[in-house]
Amino acid sequence: MDEAARAAWWESLPAGIRDEIDGYVLQDSLFRALRTIVDVGRVPSGIGIRIAEDIVNDRYTHHGDRIARSPDSPLDLESLAFRVAGCPGRVVAIEAVWDGDTVHDWFTVLLAITEDPEQERPLATIHSTTARRYLDDGGVARGGQLVCAAAAERAGRTLAGHLSVPFHFASPDTPDDEAPRRRYRTGQGCRPEFT
Repeated sequence: MDEAARAAWWESLPAGIRDEIDGYVLQDSLFRALRTIVDVGRVPSGIGIRIAEDIVNDRYTHHGDRIARSPDSPLDLESLAFRVAGCPGRVVAIEAVWDGDTVHDWFTVLLAITEDPEQERPLATIHSTTARRYLDDGGVARGGQLVCAAAAERAGRTLAGHLSVPFHFASPDTPDDEAPRRRYRTGQGCRPEFT
């Protein structure tokens, strides 16, 4: 469906449905906007997820700076250390992992890994805009590494060093949300192993 056809479909919707979808877009609730479009468009118009993504993108473009974006995660050592202090259990490692979605493409998440209880606690979500501000380098980091990976590596290593725990980032040069993760065997003095 080209842009003109999407615009015509949009205008054919009742005002209440358009307001609902725009409300989700203005709240930066991507998945709720997508679901609504698919729910109202699949049967009468054959709108699937791919076309719904294009329509939502059109609405994001239309609203621009009016969209209430989620605030950037802080990456300074003081803020990250403060977040770690709130973790239940002892922090035994800091880890960076890849994630992604249709709005932000690839991004990284910085995690605190704890024992007793064994869990991972998100400390920061690092999108490219957050990373550029943190690194102040405007784009791609060393050797073509994505800027969000470079920021995760720098902030993660700094925090891990401050805490005297290991840092792990299995795939810093290539986005891979299935890269080996750090895991711990209980009762073994918290030995790292990779799965």
